[in-house]
Amino acid sequence: MPEHTVLFTRKLPEAVERRAAHDYRLIANPDDRPPSGDEIVARSQDADAVVCCVADRMTAGVFSRLPARVRIVASFGVGTDHLDLAAAKARGVVVTNTPEVLTDATAEVALLLLLGAARRAYEGQEMLRAGRWTGWTPTQLMGRQLGGKRLGIVGMGRIGQAMARRARGFGVEIHYTDQRRLPPEREEGAVFHPTVEELLPLSELLSLHAPSTPETRHLLDARRLGLLPRGAIVVNSARGDLVEDEALIAALRSGQVGAAGLDVYQGEPAIHPGYRELPNTFLLPHLGSATVETRDAMGFRALDNVDAVLSGRPPPDRVA
Repeated sequence: MPEHTVLFTRKLPEAVERRAAHDYRLIANPDDRPPSGDEIVARSQDADAVVCCVADRMTAGVFSRLPARVRIVASFGVGTDHLDLAAAKARGVVVTNTPEVLTDATAEVALLLLLGAARRAYEGQEMLRAGRWTGWTPTQLMGRQLGGKRLGIVGMGRIGQAMARRARGFGVEIHYTDQRRLPPEREEGAVFHPTVEELLPLSELLSLHAPSTPETRHLLDARRLGLLPRGAIVVNSARGDLVEDEALIAALRSGQVGAAGLDVYQGEPAIHPGYRELPNTFLLPHLGSATVETRDAMGFRALDNVDAVLSGRPPPDRVA
């Protein structure tokens, strides 16, 4: 009989649950019903570790009520904005995330968003599925090519750099901004701009890869959207609250922004209804890391952190 008990707040990939059930007493969520904070606290009473997900709001109230035996909260994801890290520290609970393993998958989705928005993929799908396509015409759904355009990247971390590597294959010129400039060998020819305001006027294509912080909330507001070249294409695969929804919707309606590709939303899954009303939005339901390979790797990384803490070793991905 395993010594320790691990709570999974959501249903995780089969391979991950199989490993957890082999090594621990697993409290699973086979129905995958999103739990409330009260339910997480109640279900963790016999747990030594909690593996939560980015949709779980681990507030100060949740951390303060976790039973004393819970030693680690391992988050299945990279972002930490759903976790009250100060409360975790006060409670003495170790918190970890799963960096690095979802870089490639998220960069692929960012590129998909860029291509889908630029080539009017939603409108084409809608036309076909509604039976309204009458055949090829010379001016039908003419979109924008990527080649020869300038791609501005906000946040040149792992995912931003992976996006840049992929986009170069389409012949775009990479520009970026971040808190500090990358070493020249990691820029690979990308042009650094010290502020978002300096980057935006050059960005015919714009991809957001910044974390969610108080400083980045509504980073893309009406004023900054107005700095973009008219008709620019905007992509967000990072965090929904980087974008001020009303401002982006107004810019899409006016043509200041030509199209947007979005995988994340403020308040998701209750996204702003204005996005659904626009033909020039290419929308995905937070699929950034949704590949078999990546989700397995994320779960294994979370369990690696649990293994470390419950065996008395420092976890590799501690954030609090």
